Amino acid sequence: MNILQMSQTLFYMIEQQANSDKAVTYLRQQADLFQRNPQVADFYRVFTALPRFVGKQPVDVPADMAFALARIRPGFTVEGWTVDRLARVWWLLQFPVEDEAAYVKTISRLFKAGELNELVALYSALPVLAFPEAWRFQATEGIRNNIADVQSAIMLHNPYPADYFDESAWNQLVLKAFFTDKDVTQITGLYERKNAQLAHTLADYAAERRAAGRSLPSAIETLM
Repeated sequence: MNILQMSQTLFYMIEQQANSDKAVTYLRQQADLFQRNPQVADFYRVFTALPRFVGKQPVDVPADMAFALARIRPGFTVEGWTVDRLARVWWLLQFPVEDEAAYVKTISRLFKAGELNELVALYSALPVLAFPEAWRFQATEGIRNNIADVQSAIMLHNPYPADYFDESAWNQLVLKAFFTDKDVTQITGLYERKNAQLAHTLADYAAERRAAGRSLPSAIETLM
């Protein structure tokens, strides 16, 4: 994926939002300052402070912009996002990628310290971060998280798991989605990643629900 192209497209989307002048000015100022003097402390400060300067209104996603994003990163979408979430993902793309160890270390610390909305943005950013293979463990941690919004950020409308999870991790994601009553039809790659072990496990799960007199979750029979 071309990170510069993705960064430019996300920024253009921010510019196109209603009443975005204050947000655009702030983001340009901070990006210029960081490029001139890339200090990790400043990178963290801006990531945390962004909602105060860009707002939390829902993002308007025109069809042409949705198409452009999907061309740069297949499966990637910002539908249903807020401006602060969009701006945080854009900001993550401003960190230099020349040093993989420094890049992974810096962003990993955000995952460890992030509050709810920060974590949602971080997991949403997985498909567009550099060094995608480095984030497998972090992505599986997102599945284990018991906060619904964080789970949804990694499980739903996110192409990263389908692209990088092994079969075991993928099956755990699908099962956890059923267990937590997510709309599994929103899992990117759901049917492309069907496999025999998942079908067997879901059949057992369905049998348990039937025995308990409970209805089956939507779409489960299409995966068995």
